[in-house]
Amino acid sequence: MIHPHAVVADDVEMGAGSEVQSFAVVGVDGPAEPLRLGGGSVVRSHAVLYRGSVIGERFHAGHGALIREQCSIGDRVSIGSHSILEHHVTVDDDVRLHSGCFVPEFSVLKAGAWLGPGVIVTNARYPNEPDAKDKLEGVTIEVGARIGAGVILLPGVTVGSEALIGAGAVVVDDVANGAVVVGNPARVIR
Repeated sequence: MIHPHAVVADDVEMGAGSEVQSFAVVGVDGPAEPLRLGGGSVVRSHAVLYRGSVIGERFHAGHGALIREQCSIGDRVSIGSHSILEHHVTVDDDVRLHSGCFVPEFSVLKAGAWLGPGVIVTNARYPNEPDAKDKLEGVTIEVGARIGAGVILLPGVTVGSEALIGAGAVVVDDVANGAVVVGNPARVIR
């Protein structure tokens, strides 16, 4: 179902049972390839999904979510209200981003990763330098890792499988599988 006040490009490939709510913009901005949206998906009001991304089955976009071009998003992924995925982000199955998250280009979120509200992922060690775009370092969040509210992940960090990052931490180094880290800078407590 497409709400009459939504804008959906003619060439969007949308699976059966998907819903696009009022004032959403789907498949309009971005490169030439059409957006592919899996069946049973829900795109809530004021969300914007660019062209050129491939999104799996039963995807949910919260109000005002933004998904840029060339993203690869798996099945059963939920992107919370006012969260942003920049271009060239990979999100595997069953990932959950709560409201207000920012995930920049070249980041990888593996199956079952969970990001609490307001998580900020970064990818530029020296922002606004003349060659910053040539030196971007994506963050990798491994299978089942949990990132608490308000956490900041610095460029190039890998968060290990099943790791837990406490709310408000600033993660400057890789986190081992199963580790629990807290603080600024983040340190292992278990």
